[in-house]
Amino acid sequence: MYTQLRSGLTQEAQAGERVPWWRVSRNVVNLGLTSLFTDISSEMISTTLPLYLVFVLRMTTLQLGVVDGVYQGASALMRLAAGVAADRGGRHKEVALAGYGLSAVCKLGMLAVGGAFGPLVAVILADRTGKGIRTAPRDALISLSSPRERLGVAFGVHRALDTAGALIGPLVAFALLTMLPGRFDVIFVVSFCFAAVGVAVITVLVESRRSPETASRRLSLRPALGLLRLARFRLLVLAGFGLGLATIADAFIYLALQRRVDFPPTFLPLLYVLTSLVYLVLAIPAGRLADRLGRARVLLGGYAALAGVYVAILSSAEGAVLVLGSVALFGAYYACTDGVLAALASSLLPAETRSGGLALVGTSTALASMAGSVLFGALWTTVGLQVAVVAFLAGLVVAGGALGAGLVWTRPGPERA
Repeated sequence: MYTQLRSGLTQEAQAGERVPWWRVSRNVVNLGLTSLFTDISSEMISTTLPLYLVFVLRMTTLQLGVVDGVYQGASALMRLAAGVAADRGGRHKEVALAGYGLSAVCKLGMLAVGGAFGPLVAVILADRTGKGIRTAPRDALISLSSPRERLGVAFGVHRALDTAGALIGPLVAFALLTMLPGRFDVIFVVSFCFAAVGVAVITVLVESRRSPETASRRLSLRPALGLLRLARFRLLVLAGFGLGLATIADAFIYLALQRRVDFPPTFLPLLYVLTSLVYLVLAIPAGRLADRLGRARVLLGGYAALAGVYVAILSSAEGAVLVLGSVALFGAYYACTDGVLAALASSLLPAETRSGGLALVGTSTALASMAGSVLFGALWTTVGLQVAVVAFLAGLVVAGGALGAGLVWTRPGPERA
């Protein structure tokens, strides 16, 4: 199965040979397979964590906001440092491997701490730190393994494989909880096994990629921070923060749908599955569309889909129409933003500082997501769900409008480089 998948997607072109648009390098596919197994592991945890915290440990939405904020934003603590370290000598694979390894070990840590709130938050912090370490070097490897004009497709293929893992993970967790109700310890052990396979794939199959300029670079934040002098990249970092702040976390979206429709909470993991299914179907087409029509346009279209989710939650729609419509829009949002944002940032960055630059974008959005989760949880607790969603919808419209206007203003042209 692995050989067929890789031979179907990888690009082995001779000089002058025309390569189909959907072919990508072997390195991209192997990184995608690493993410597939890792996401099975991660989504087994993330999709059952709200269920465990709210319905087993009886936490409030504010407490859930704190935990989700740590889950979303803890990776920001290490993204920039890891990105700079990866650019030093082009050690993208080595730094990414360290991040994958740390996250794998943390799955066993969750088994050890049980339901103790403080230690659980500490393990989640370490797990997300691992994600922060690996994300920018991994995305830099993808971009360095792909021609510039195919970045959207390359990231689309990677995100499709990544999302296949996000699709399988909740199904595995749901099946385990159905057969063994309340046995979250089993979920942690199985999650660790999948994470270990992902570590093995990147160790054995992924090749290092480096540009000649990275060989003698010293470890320093200055080159990465200096990228903020680039107008369009600076705009992307600032807009990423604003959009991240106005993005309602997955757990809250699904809990809001559960409150509106009043379905059994044990079905919450299936909403993650449906969202991942839509994302999986649309990831490669969205990347192709971004390469053809413009990555900024597709990115803004993705946030328009997210605004549609907010409107659906506020609307009078009920039952399957509300749930399926929201999930479809949510999956489209991920397909049009996740890989497309990385492709857009990669196209603006020089190869020798690409990992650090991607880390700047990731740090901006992760910090905003952390703050946004805590803020939304506080608003839901104090003023109610409807007001909280309206406030975030207004913020999303303002941030998206600012990004669109800024990209038009800074567009390269004869009069504006």
